[in-house]
Amino acid sequence: MVAGKTQIAQFLRYQKKGTVSFLTELSSRMGDSRRHRGPHPLDEELFSEEAIATLQDASRDLSWLRTRGYADASSTKLVGDRYQLRGRQRVAAARCACSDSARDDRASKRRDPPGMIARPLVVDGLNVITTIEVALAGGVLLLGRDACIRDMASFHGSYRLVQETERAVAIFVDVVESMKPSEVTVYIDRPVSNSGRLAETIRTTAAATGSRLEAMTADRVDEILKTSSAVVATADSAILDQCGEWLNLARVAIEQHRAEFEPLWLLDLS
Repeated sequence: MVAGKTQIAQFLRYQKKGTVSFLTELSSRMGDSRRHRGPHPLDEELFSEEAIATLQDASRDLSWLRTRGYADASSTKLVGDRYQLRGRQRVAAARCACSDSARDDRASKRRDPPGMIARPLVVDGLNVITTIEVALAGGVLLLGRDACIRDMASFHGSYRLVQETERAVAIFVDVVESMKPSEVTVYIDRPVSNSGRLAETIRTTAAATGSRLEAMTADRVDEILKTSSAVVATADSAILDQCGEWLNLARVAIEQHRAEFEPLWLLDLS
């Protein structure tokens, strides 16, 4: 069997754990991809080094169209057709592109960890935790024009706890506590399957570290975050364009725990 890019990446990450750990990980990934938040089988081809320049051009053109008020759906189709992008490539370009005004507005409201001391924080739980899971599993991450790190995961109402979830939650709690906010509330979308299990995992992990962090399921989480007076942790563009101050918590977590995520598969489409 010839190892591909992602298999080599997994070997490098698990090398210090020993060959058995790597082979077990690789075997489980190949046999049941639902146990991980890792790469799609076609990602090595779709996001190869040769494809990056085309995706950067596509994201730039899509941002140009959005700046001039063109509708997202038609703009994405126009750009995707021009560059002959496949489905996941179109999603990547769309998640990284934004208009000039959106970029500038988001930058003016973005807060960094030092500014979180004694400030209340509300968290888009699925958005943040999933990106950390993807980073741990060696999946594709995207650096967008607004400086957010996003993932390529898509749930469509269904979420599964995976092998990376426990560690992702531990990293999340550690990073949140290190910023010393006055209070933290994590919201998980109630209609999404297993939302209660994820909320319980977060609560249990927080309690074990002495954190007072709260996690709960709720309906219409997006609307709660858009109107919150607290700093909002998310990379969801629809929320960012309507909320007040915000924090790209997934990016903060990845940067603070960078060694644990290496080799990081991060595509710069900014």
